[in-house]
Amino acid sequence: MTINHHNNRAGDGGTVRLSWAHRLLLSFPPETAHSLAMIALRLAQTPATRGLLETRYRTDTGEQLLQRELLGQNFCNPIGLAAGFDKDGIVIPGMAALGFGWLEVGAVTPRPQRGNPRPRLFRHTAAASLENAMGFNNRGCHALRKRLERFYPAAVPLFLNLGKNHDTPNAEALEDYLLSIEVLDDHCDGFVLNVSSPNTPRLRDLQRVRAIRELVRGARAATDRPVLVKLSPDLDASEAREVANESVASGADGIVLANTSTDYRLFPGARKIGGLSGRVLRQRSMDLLEALAGDLFGHCLLVSVGGISSGEDVYARLRAGANLVQLYSALVFEGPGLVARIQEDLAGLLSRDGFESIDEVIGADLKTTNGRRRAT
Repeated sequence: MTINHHNNRAGDGGTVRLSWAHRLLLSFPPETAHSLAMIALRLAQTPATRGLLETRYRTDTGEQLLQRELLGQNFCNPIGLAAGFDKDGIVIPGMAALGFGWLEVGAVTPRPQRGNPRPRLFRHTAAASLENAMGFNNRGCHALRKRLERFYPAAVPLFLNLGKNHDTPNAEALEDYLLSIEVLDDHCDGFVLNVSSPNTPRLRDLQRVRAIRELVRGARAATDRPVLVKLSPDLDASEAREVANESVASGADGIVLANTSTDYRLFPGARKIGGLSGRVLRQRSMDLLEALAGDLFGHCLLVSVGGISSGEDVYARLRAGANLVQLYSALVFEGPGLVARIQEDLAGLLSRDGFESIDEVIGADLKTTNGRRRAT
């Protein structure tokens, strides 16, 4: 099946042909629009209607080129849904039906929490970017487990993003992560330890070497599932390399680069509340990937997220050493046909450059003609 109604790119300021439903959603305040989108997806993901969703939005273009085995799982393509879209695991079948190759649900905390006061989510449409101060609003790990009892195993690999409750002192943070792992361990394909959200007080302090060592070792001892660590884009390259290397040395299977940024110089129109994501983060995310890939490519899984909105973006991240990618903000501005368009464009780029599988692309820019890694 082939999708037949792709939008034009918005990521570089191009005109986007939006459906009437998408235009209507964008007329609402961001958090209201998100709630309405979730309702629509829930209605469309029932067993009776899911096939219609797949027919409309999925594509089989590049199916053989883009699939690969990682962490004992089959990824039909490298394009993942970033954490934050589906905090409570409500639309797992729906997002898989849109063509994502894998999903990250959360962030989830041990106890339910409301998050920060509204308004806490803002669109910067001209910059194709979002600014959020959500604060880990979610229904807690026990509620998520009940939902996952219906949806797991999922059609694609499912990872859970874990955070601590806002009132949990950092000295007790490990207990929060371990409780969520205990409750959710047999209902996912892996965990992402979120130590980088700017919207939970002092959470980013857990990115220090001693703290990350304790956290990763504790998580590693508590589960046989893959464990990834999500870092902030506001670390400088040396800090990020130090924390990432310590994470891997302590047992992490991979690094997710990166969360939202509080460097408001990236966008002069920022409200200076919460974290920026989307196009404004594109270059910083790429720079961070290149900085860490020099140390970690081939030694752990690297997931690149931030500012991805096209097949070209994905292709560049893969060539730079990312094994997988994720997106969220671009979905808001370009709509549900985005994933299929990226998949088709990515497959075309691989074919254009003579690659016979996605495995040949990963880290291509880190290698010389004799197969040795390029100095960085």
